This record gives sequence, structure tokens and C-alpha cells, in this order.
Amino acid sequence: MSSVGKLMRQAQRIQQQMEAVQTALAQKTVEAQAGGGAVKVVARCDQSIASIKILPDAVNPQDVPFLEDLIITAVNQALREAKEISEKEMSSVTSGLSIPGMF
Repeated sequence: MSSVGKLMRQAQRIQQQMEAVQTALAQKTVEAQAGGGAVKVVARCDQSIASIKILPDAVNPQDVPFLEDLIITAVNQALREAKEISEKEMSSVTSGLSIPGMF
């Protein structure tokens, strides 16, 4: 059996594993909060936002910029956590290999 053939099969196996992990990551979520829970964001580990919840008390028409800041803070925190989980799970498939364009 040629080493090229082995390498190709290994690459196929890694690709299949990565696709399975990506599918699982799209289902896994993290939640982040800002303003003591006034804004809650749920992000999927595929870097998409699943939901944003805002407590009615946080909605003050006189201070919309504050609410906008809370939303940005919560979204960024949720996406950071989701990215950390994604990178950890993908690196377990690639055994720490750095594959350009994958992350």
C-alpha cells in the first residue's frame, strides 16, 4: 500500500470527522449576559447567534445607546466563548495541526 494512498485515506477520514464536529458545533450553544442579566445572548458554536433576550426593564427610550452597548457586550462574549469551544473541538480532530482556512 503506497504512502500516498494512506495519506489520502487519512485525509478523507479527517475531513469526515471535521464535518461531523462542525455539525455538532452548529447544535451546541453558549449563553452570555451583560448588565446583570438585562441582556442575554445565546450563540451557537458555529459562530451564529441563536437568540437575544432583553429584559423589559432594560428598555429605556431615553438611553438607547446604553442598551446597544449591553447587546454588543453580550454578543461579543457569547461569540468568544463559542469560538473557544469550536477551536478546542476542531483541534481534537486535527490533533493540533494548523490547517489554513479552517478557523
